[in-house]
Amino acid sequence: MRKIPTFKLIPEPVTDEARRLPGFKWAADDVGKRHQLGGPPARPISDASWPRCPDCNGRMTFYGQLDSINDEFAIADAGLIYVFICLDCNEVKAVIESP
Repeated sequence: MRKIPTFKLIPEPVTDEARRLPGFKWAADDVGKRHQLGGPPARPISDASWPRCPDCNGRMTFYGQLDSINDEFAIADAGLIYVFICLDCNEVKAVIESP
């Protein structure tokens, strides 16, 4: 399994509708700011839970994570979407990680 270096992603609202969205009322200060490519997942994943490629059965590479946007667009109680890829087979898997 290859590891991708960490890149911070900073979402930038493109439309007026996106700019008008309210923030979080009750979430911790870092919620909504944890978007990233590569690096380690925000929360540790056990070896038994780490996704494996359905084609080659190899351990998939953590590609990145997407954070909740606000209270209206919260992922599983201010959770994250983790994205994994097998760089050999081009298979992907997304997993919701919730606190």
